[in-house]
Amino acid sequence: MNELLAQFIGKKVDIACLGMANVRGEVLAVDGRVLRLKDCDGRVCYVALDKIVAVWEARDNEHRAGFVPPK
Repeated sequence: MNELLAQFIGKKVDIACLGMANVRGEVLAVDGRVLRLKDCDGRVCYVALDKIVAVWEARDNEHRAGFVPPK
């Protein structure tokens, strides 16, 4: 998992974790058994690698339920 996530350093990803938690952010580093992400507000988040179920590169267009994008 470390090698896979290291390929995403500098890219924005979506992470699905055990317990239905989802996290989006730019991958800063993979330190041991922890992934460091930076969210859109510049806050740093730490995710335990053994809790990650799926990871994929985030799409540029962000859609949030309940909001209609402007035309």
